Amino acid sequence: MPTTAPSPKLSTAFEQGGAPLSDATASDSALRRFLFGLPGVDAVGLEARAASLGTRSIKTTAKAYAIDLAISMIDLTTLEGADTPGKVRALAAKAVNPDPTDRTTPRTAAVCVYPDMASTAAAALAGSGVKVASVATAFPAGRAALDVKLADVRDAVAAGADEIDMVIDRGAFLSGRFLKVYEEILAVKAECGPARLKVIFETGELSTYDNIRRASWIGMLAGADFIKTSTGKVATNATPANTLLMLEAVRDFRAATGVQIGVKPAGGIRTTKDAVKFLVLVNETAGEDWLDPHWFRFGASSLLNDLLMQRQKLSTGRYSGPDYVTVD
Repeated sequence: MPTTAPSPKLSTAFEQGGAPLSDATASDSALRRFLFGLPGVDAVGLEARAASLGTRSIKTTAKAYAIDLAISMIDLTTLEGADTPGKVRALAAKAVNPDPTDRTTPRTAAVCVYPDMASTAAAALAGSGVKVASVATAFPAGRAALDVKLADVRDAVAAGADEIDMVIDRGAFLSGRFLKVYEEILAVKAECGPARLKVIFETGELSTYDNIRRASWIGMLAGADFIKTSTGKVATNATPANTLLMLEAVRDFRAATGVQIGVKPAGGIRTTKDAVKFLVLVNETAGEDWLDPHWFRFGASSLLNDLLMQRQKLSTGRYSGPDYVTVD
């Protein structure tokens, strides 16, 4: 169970002096007032708590559970200019059957690709239960006109994407045009149809924890199904501290609205030890309700291989050879 309670009522920020939370997006000035009314982030305290939770010891039985849970939460990702249909089909096969020598190994949550590869992934994953996630909105920089971004989303959904990972306009956010960011997320959400929407902040470019908290609330108010740390394409991606901050945000948002939002750290999570640390953050901050692939994901590529090797070590007592897992 979580050890941290939701923040105090925060009535000034959450209720705008008694007004409904929805009024926070009534105008640019109202949104700005709301966002700057959120409590400031204690950076030292945040990082200290994230570091402290990262020292928790996980024993054998719990570790086996955590490994299988982490595998089931992976969005197995390939987002390279050299991606080919063959590579995407091979990745899809690995997502469905990560360890051909052990059929008890869980499937991953999704395969994440560029929009032009979504139809290939959808065909390869048909009937498997593994979702097709597609990045969109001129990923990773987001530097395109809105109509181009929306066309990108429509193409991905039409090609079979179950989930859309969009990037926010960081330039608009950093220049204080918060309503523009909000309205763009709303427009993308409308184009998603039945597909779930993950909103990527690129936390490494937002400069401050206060900005990450504000971006989290913009995304949640605009209808994001997930808030996501990063693209994996910049120097600083998911960290325990920025993920902890976003977990606090979704926890507080549910306390204020009753609506649950997922979290997806992405980029730089490569080892089983890393994954377990993040699962501890989830449990101790947001709570057990988020310990489910529907509400928490890892955006990763190499992480799965390490999880598979650690899983085999637990079952056989020895590490596998270097040819045990595929090189993606």
